[in-house]
Amino acid sequence: MYYAPLHTSFMITAMLGLIISLSYVWDYSETWAVAFATVFFCMFVASMIAMRHANPDQELAPR
Repeated sequence: MYYAPLHTSFMITAMLGLIISLSYVWDYSETWAVAFATVFFCMFVASMIAMRHANPDQELAPR
């Protein structure tokens, strides 16, 4: 199976999005907060998998 290396900004976006959706969006709509939190949690899990399995040399390779 091929794992793509992801940028650090992807993980930061996932963490900030999860925090914002659970703290601020929850006040307006619980349904949307859960939906956003689910998406950002999946992004966070993907970044953790990429951090563990992806080869960092592939990110630095010329395209």
